[in-house]
Amino acid sequence: MSRDHRKPSRYNQQFFRQWGGPGPIFFGLIAVVIVLLGLYLAFTKSIPFTSPGYQVKATFGNAVNIAIKSPVRIAGVNVGKVTDMEQDGDNTVVTFTVDDEGRPVREDASAQIRPRLFLEGNWFIDLDPGTPDSKEMPDKGMIPLSHTATSVQVGDVLRTLQTPERANIQRLLESLGTGLNEKPTAEQDLTFEPFVQGLSGGEALNLAYRQGEVAARGTAVVNAATLGTGPNDLGNLLRGLSRVTGAVDERGDDLQGFVTNFATFTGALAAESENLGLTIQRLGPTLVVARRALTSLNASLPALRGFAIASTPGLNELPRTIRVTRPLLRQLKPLLSDSELGGLATIIRRSTPSAAKSAAATLALLPQLRNFGLCIADTISPTGDQVINDGAFSNGQPASNEMFYAAVSAAGGSNMLDGNGAYARIQGGGGPITVKMEDPQESSDLFHTQYGRLESAPLGTSPLAPGTPPIVSDQLCSEQQLPDLNGPMAGPGAPSPAAYP
Repeated sequence: MSRDHRKPSRYNQQFFRQWGGPGPIFFGLIAVVIVLLGLYLAFTKSIPFTSPGYQVKATFGNAVNIAIKSPVRIAGVNVGKVTDMEQDGDNTVVTFTVDDEGRPVREDASAQIRPRLFLEGNWFIDLDPGTPDSKEMPDKGMIPLSHTATSVQVGDVLRTLQTPERANIQRLLESLGTGLNEKPTAEQDLTFEPFVQGLSGGEALNLAYRQGEVAARGTAVVNAATLGTGPNDLGNLLRGLSRVTGAVDERGDDLQGFVTNFATFTGALAAESENLGLTIQRLGPTLVVARRALTSLNASLPALRGFAIASTPGLNELPRTIRVTRPLLRQLKPLLSDSELGGLATIIRRSTPSAAKSAAATLALLPQLRNFGLCIADTISPTGDQVINDGAFSNGQPASNEMFYAAVSAAGGSNMLDGNGAYARIQGGGGPITVKMEDPQESSDLFHTQYGRLESAPLGTSPLAPGTPPIVSDQLCSEQQLPDLNGPMAGPGAPSPAAYP
């Protein structure tokens, strides 16, 4: 060691000889400083010239259960503690720290004062740091009263629910049970919608809950729409409403007149309430039909647009076309006068009723004409085409031709008694052959059988007499069975009169 370090210098020896060393006053001052520093740390609970770190403030409506140094937790993990509490009117502003493990805390964070476990005792702040979509809250940022809450204890509930309140709650629950389970009367059903008539309150609520998903979805869409499509849309809406209400306030007299007229209008609606009810009742089906019509109209709009585009050149030529057709229109005007087409239209108008009757009668006649034609084609004509085979008298001609031959023979009977005389030829009586025949129209036995004499004996009867083909009265002529002119009814049959004996 050097000499300077082995013994004090002359200056130091002289200073200590003059001061005499630390005395009682020096140690007393040190003790006072230590006591003041301890009192400061006890009251401020913080070390001076040090930063507590990241802090957040929260406004609680009731923070009586929280205290300084109460823990702050996120998902059950301690991330900070309460550092300060101050009164703000009826609310309490609580300041607490958040460690780096609990950050970031977002601007939509929320906080709740909750009790700790039984063995822990006391209360803590349960912090929800918010959603990732929000910005991080700045140091000493404020969680508003709307995002804070205080847990309610069973004791608080029991202190609030005293005997009168509990009795009122019992009556409320009994009335609620009666309202939910009791069936409505017939008079009450008249005021309800048809789909809930006859249902109790609980059944009607269940029916409403089944439709709640659709209603909630629509409500969510409406709530989302109120947010707007861009920033500050809601603020712009409120500013617009402010301007509207200001304008309404300035036009108070006009608004009063509007209210008076609206009262008159609603009075008129009340007078026509029955018709208005019918209109509203039928509005639903009308809207359904209108929706289908509008859907069809919407589907036709592309084609209509194409038609409009294609019609544009024609519309451009329309004025020129009108100028060209004006001479024709001037000529058509006299043509449509009463002396020309107007008179013809009058004649047509007068004859139209008769023409309509004739057309109706013709419609009834046409089926008969058709049946008549079918009768000739399917029955009479095939029958006339048959050849009658009656032995020596057959000429080999169709029956239709023989009908015309008979007509010629009958015409020949218009002459006198010569070969072409006017009388039909008959066989004269008085011959050697005796004949007899029965007279069906004579009832007397004496004259029922008639006798005569002829030059020659009769050979037979063709066709058989009496006898007709079978005819079905309720069947069309074209559907009748064709008569067989050479069948059993064609003959020849027994002679009448017949030779006797």
